[in-house]
Amino acid sequence: MTGSSPPGGFRTIAIFVLGAALLGFAGGWAWQATGAGRGATEAIVRNYILDHPEVLPEAMQRLQEREIAYRIAPLRAALETPYPGAVLGNPGGSVVLVEFADYACPFCRQSVGDVEALIAENADLKVVLREDPVLSEQSYEAARMALAAADQGRFRAFHKAMYAQDGISAQTIEAAAREAGLDLARARADIAAGKYDPELENNRQLAGAMGFSGTPSWVIGDQGFSGAVGKEALADAIEKARSAKAGGRDGKTS
Repeated sequence: MTGSSPPGGFRTIAIFVLGAALLGFAGGWAWQATGAGRGATEAIVRNYILDHPEVLPEAMQRLQEREIAYRIAPLRAALETPYPGAVLGNPGGSVVLVEFADYACPFCRQSVGDVEALIAENADLKVVLREDPVLSEQSYEAARMALAAADQGRFRAFHKAMYAQDGISAQTIEAAAREAGLDLARARADIAAGKYDPELENNRQLAGAMGFSGTPSWVIGDQGFSGAVGKEALADAIEKARSAKAGGRDGKTS
């Protein structure tokens, strides 16, 4: 009946074939899964989708989740290994949340409180900050100072102070650095020597490999998404990653 819940087996086949078609593989193994020829398979899928359009969002979501998981798998170690010291929360935490952030990004600023609350509520949470300046030259200067702060064991203090500033400029970056207790002469020397540019380039390449084009962007377990998604969405992702790890699946989605 149109609009009713489809049988589980046929629904699985339909989503399987739909997914294959969307990915461009329908000409090969997809129709073999149904035991029908290509024309018959296309007709089955078309009719099924017309009768059950509600499967389309689910199928697309599942495809997106799997694509993200495939992207994360070979990058996991690189994503979850922080620049030394550029970590919030529990440095030895078993659940790792990766954030790509830009100090000039208002949505990153909006997410600061969410991340702090999640750290307070999850003793096993390690937050890896990947400095990803994309908005302005001041973004780069703030990112370099943040990495200099990490070198001096003052990353968390600088991170908090920088987001508390009224905007981003040479003056506010220096003010945040002073408030965080940085040795500014040392930081400036390291920045001038180009010490942090390879890390910033590495972060940009990782973001590109993940398909991220803006900030904030997040990776946890086999989940990846962008935007100021809010505490609830991040908490849900953390719980899924924790449950998957406990089940021995290393954060993999189903």
